[in-house]
Amino acid sequence: MAQPLSPPPPADASSRTPTFFADNDNAHGRSRMSHESQSSVSTTSLILERISERAEVESGSPHGGGRNTGANDGGNFALRRDRLSDFDDDDPLKDSADYDLETGPFLGGGGGGGRNNNGSSGSRNSAAARQNAGDAADEEAASYDKPGRYIKMDPSLRRLVLIFTAVIAAAWLGGLVIYITHRSYLHGSSFDHDPLATTSHGNLRKITRSQLEDGFYLPKRASIKWVGGPAGEDGLLLETSRDVPGKPFLAAEDVRSMPGAAAGNGNGNGNGNGAANSRTLIKDAAFQYGGTRYVIASAAPSDNMAKVLLGVNTKSNWRHSKTASYFVLDVASQTVEPLVPGEPDARIQLAQWSPASDAVSFTRDNNLFLRPVPAEASQLATSPVKQITTDGGAELFYGVPDWVYEEEVLSGASATWWSPDGHYLAFLRTNETGVPSYPVQYFIERPSGTDPLPGEENYPEVRQIKYPKAGAHNPVVNLQFYDISKGDVFTVPVSGDFADDNRLITTVLWAGPQKVLIKETNRISNIMRVVVVDVGSRAGQAVRTVDVGHIDGGWFEISTTTRYVPADPVRQRPDDGYIDTIVYNNGDHLAYFTPPENPNPVMLTKGPDWEVVDAPSGVDLARNLVYFVATIQGSTQRHVYSVNLHDGSGLTPITNTTAEGFYTASFSTGAGFVLLEYRGPGIPWQKVISTPAAAAVASSSGSASGSATTPTFQHTLEDNAELADRVRKHALPLRIYGTLEVPGYEDGDPPVQLNYVERRPPHFNPNKKYPVLFQQYSGPGSQEVKHEFRVDFQSYVAASLGYVVVTVDPRGTGYTGRKNRVLVRGRLGVVEAHDHIAAARHWGALPYVDANRLAIWGWSYGGFTTLKTLEQDAGQTFSYGMAVAPVTDWRFYDSIYTERYMDTPQTNGGGYDASAVQNASALAQNVRFLIMHGVADDNVHLQNSLALLDRLDLAGISNYDVHVFPDSDHSIYFHNGNQIVYDKLENWLINAFNGEWLKVVDAQPIDNKKKRQLPAGQ
Repeated sequence: MAQPLSPPPPADASSRTPTFFADNDNAHGRSRMSHESQSSVSTTSLILERISERAEVESGSPHGGGRNTGANDGGNFALRRDRLSDFDDDDPLKDSADYDLETGPFLGGGGGGGRNNNGSSGSRNSAAARQNAGDAADEEAASYDKPGRYIKMDPSLRRLVLIFTAVIAAAWLGGLVIYITHRSYLHGSSFDHDPLATTSHGNLRKITRSQLEDGFYLPKRASIKWVGGPAGEDGLLLETSRDVPGKPFLAAEDVRSMPGAAAGNGNGNGNGNGAANSRTLIKDAAFQYGGTRYVIASAAPSDNMAKVLLGVNTKSNWRHSKTASYFVLDVASQTVEPLVPGEPDARIQLAQWSPASDAVSFTRDNNLFLRPVPAEASQLATSPVKQITTDGGAELFYGVPDWVYEEEVLSGASATWWSPDGHYLAFLRTNETGVPSYPVQYFIERPSGTDPLPGEENYPEVRQIKYPKAGAHNPVVNLQFYDISKGDVFTVPVSGDFADDNRLITTVLWAGPQKVLIKETNRISNIMRVVVVDVGSRAGQAVRTVDVGHIDGGWFEISTTTRYVPADPVRQRPDDGYIDTIVYNNGDHLAYFTPPENPNPVMLTKGPDWEVVDAPSGVDLARNLVYFVATIQGSTQRHVYSVNLHDGSGLTPITNTTAEGFYTASFSTGAGFVLLEYRGPGIPWQKVISTPAAAAVASSSGSASGSATTPTFQHTLEDNAELADRVRKHALPLRIYGTLEVPGYEDGDPPVQLNYVERRPPHFNPNKKYPVLFQQYSGPGSQEVKHEFRVDFQSYVAASLGYVVVTVDPRGTGYTGRKNRVLVRGRLGVVEAHDHIAAARHWGALPYVDANRLAIWGWSYGGFTTLKTLEQDAGQTFSYGMAVAPVTDWRFYDSIYTERYMDTPQTNGGGYDASAVQNASALAQNVRFLIMHGVADDNVHLQNSLALLDRLDLAGISNYDVHVFPDSDHSIYFHNGNQIVYDKLENWLINAFNGEWLKVVDAQPIDNKKKRQLPAGQ
């Protein structure tokens, strides 16, 4: 099932700068420090003055000289008593202007001829300072001017005052130190992005939805396609430059020749470090043929780089597949010829080069063809096309997958595989005759591009898709072969094969010039057979059969990274072999099988508390090293490692494992170089570096002066400095990562630890009560909680709407061990909902959370889990939910995905019933929920939402809202659909948390006067 992406992040819509920072950028610190100092001094002056006045009152001699002034004394006592309780904000600053700790009111203020310790006049001219304060103030001021004698402060009081003053001063100085050391005088934009920060700096601009939609926070990523050189050179890549003056449209570049690349000890530019010369493949981005101008949409060079296959006029089909017209370009002459002679506009479904660079295989109208490509450009136009199959059509596919195989098995548009020497073709024959069709309706546009017949303009276009739902007939798939030299198609039967209606072919890998490795499973994906076929002898055998149901009760996920390892006796590899990911030690781990017929592998990784991810990533055959990405540092992290191919020894990281990180890696054909991408949690970057082993060899051979642990080559492709600057100026949410313990689902099950990330508003206040939105996907093997940099809709909700947003990966999701994953088999949604409810109860009990305002949302599988959670919770914990493109009954989803986790409806009917969202009365207990769906969703059909709505109608339930999108598929983009989705999510959520959806039983009309008196939401 496709996991929907966040909307393309959105251009800088800066918020108004707060007035605190608006006057002078250079005065920010001084302004804040002045404000804080003034506040401290004024408070101290106030307290000291009041203490002195109280001391005078308590000593019975408010004036110097100790003279009893009778009535005047009593009046001044009363006046001062009143002043102690009347903290006039103006008085302290005015009265303290001429006082210090040794003079002023503490020393009796001797008027007339009174003197202070320095012999200067001690009189106070308070009356002049308070001439507008009224008669009482004048009387008080005059009393200070009366002559009196000098009276010392009581020693104990003086000591108390000095101690108090010292404490105030120390606190002020401590605050000043903190203020400076924490750089609080700097504007928030002066701080680099700290992904692990728990507090925010200053007042920054808010994230806006338009920024998300415009990709404002998306990291820039260079796209590199590694290629092998004609003479086996490593480190070559294809560089496309459209409309760049002075640069060819397509060139093969050596990474070491990149401008600014560092070589040797990091000080060189790489141009003299053995780099191959740049090779221009295509000069211009467009070409002319037959008087028509064509713009190149895709380009694939042959292995010898003498020819390039050009795709033009591309049209999308399904998620991965497309059709296009193809031309073959001769690099030397820059001339082109149509792939199909005489038919430059022929629509081709798939075209692929032979590894020998002398032919192109292609599928047209679901039949497979071969076009020889002679080396001489002059002979290309007369080279004939050979048709390999002839019975392809609407229900029979050759070399390309049907809808369900493209979506759920191959994750791509190709079902054709060339042998390494170009002598054989392997391809799938897919028969959809027994597969039922599902109609997808288009009411606004006609995707077929055809015009309706006259009088039929007002009818929707209907596209019939062969779509096998759970329990229905699957397509029948066989693997066939074509011998180029003999020109014949053949199959190789293998005893013990699965029956036609119980077979999925998941992997086809050439393991040598004549051997093919085939992985196939039964339709519910719990039994796998590995078959090796020898196309030379046209014989095959099953070499390994695994029943994962007996291992842990789970399923086999489809792997597309199985890697062939050729024999090389010089490097201690006497036989061919392959590296595969297998179930081992409660996880996915790397195993090396050699020879291919050997069922007992060498385990290259073993865990037990971690797994490999889409491995292997690269194989260095020259040095017998295997590179892979794994979760050794934690399930929410990814780091890149290498191990020895022979025995799995020498586990070595090539990324920085001392800091939290999430990395991906793309290795060159010889694994001497790697495109290393850091995706978070900090600002992402991309670098091309020499792999450590290659660098060590280069260093020891004298080509570099650095140590063996220092790469001899490094080039930064993207540092995302612009993104870092944008992030500094905007208030991002605080991201708190952790694990949450939830109880087991069944009685007696031990509790489990679930990963979560909590996004808090930038200026989070633990004394407030926040509503919480739970966002999740929750699909089997998926993962949402990752240490990646991401500014998405969840970030916007937390940072700009001021809500707490939590994501929890429940059981069934990936990378925390198979035991946690396989628990969901046969009952999708049930355990996941249990975990989300437990998480909501945890957050609802936190002191900063408003337990009455909890909502959950998701898209696709996340939409299903949203509804299942609301149903299972029945309003006990969650009040609101928002589901986009949800599955509501797994009988409606495709067979290959569903049966992998649920078995068939025929054998697990009870499990399908338990998983379906069908308890309308339970859903009625929630305050309100929202459903959105695309009408032309070819993946999760609108049937899912409509079936649920019918159940709600039958039960008389109406506490929900619905929005459908004409002609939109699963991603909901047609005619502004995606923006409307997020507009609806935002406004609906705000209304929910504002109490606008509060349920009123037996609602009655009220007049406007009464309505104005009601609190919001009623």
